[in-house]
Amino acid sequence: MSKAVIGIDVGGTTTKIVGFRSLENGAEELIAPQFVRATDPLTSVYGAFGKFTAENGLGLSDISQVLMTGAGAGHLRGPIYDLDCRPVPEFSSIGIGGLYLSGLDEAIVVSMGTGTALIHAKKENGGCQIEYLGGTGVGGGTLVGLSRKLLGVDNIDHIEQLCSEGDLANIDLRIKDLSHAHTYQGINENLTASNFGNVSDLASSGDLALGIANMVAETIAMLSIFAARSYKLQNIVLTGNLTTISSIRSVFENLSDSFGVRFIIPENSQFGTVIGAALSKNTVG
Repeated sequence: MSKAVIGIDVGGTTTKIVGFRSLENGAEELIAPQFVRATDPLTSVYGAFGKFTAENGLGLSDISQVLMTGAGAGHLRGPIYDLDCRPVPEFSSIGIGGLYLSGLDEAIVVSMGTGTALIHAKKENGGCQIEYLGGTGVGGGTLVGLSRKLLGVDNIDHIEQLCSEGDLANIDLRIKDLSHAHTYQGINENLTASNFGNVSDLASSGDLALGIANMVAETIAMLSIFAARSYKLQNIVLTGNLTTISSIRSVFENLSDSFGVRFIIPENSQFGTVIGAALSKNTVG
């Protein structure tokens, strides 16, 4: 069996790591992705590397290369334990990872991290053509920051629990609240007309948490839909940590039919970027 290629995605407080081995039939074997949290990128990188190699029984001699991506990757300026360690562009990693996880040849790939990036990815001529389309500062950082300020809560698990207790009727203004005679024919009357446009004086913490999560998800969803339309595509692959939050996932599920797109949240979606980094071995010299 060939040596493993390790991918590492270095965020501000979270580092993700994954490995791939090439099999005799040409397929790539995924070595279970993991993540660790730490107060600084270097601690996070070495913690993730140590945990990953120990739990998967990998020695340094079993690894051929380490490919790094993410905003914090620049903090590591040398090899890891003398291993060949090279940077990979984050946007390329997002696109490659999204296509791999979804099994598609072309899609809009959305990375929902602290902020949000949109990529057009297409397999072509044996490689992967990547185009960065832009993004938005609305993302996980928005969810956590507003929840901290408005609710005094910044733990994702606690935010998700609050969301499960919320009711958007106490927060958002919907199309049906504006029109009583089906003025907007052909449009789903349950769509949001104004986020936080109908905040009740009696809105609970759960209502507010759900309103924040809904606003973040709808903003990302609509930008993704506009991007897909510009390429005449229906497939939108969602990756990043926000894909694991049920209240976020449900927004995309509800919007698919209304706008004729297919939002795809594949298995291991939160590891899309680091998987793409590891699979970039053929594009890194």
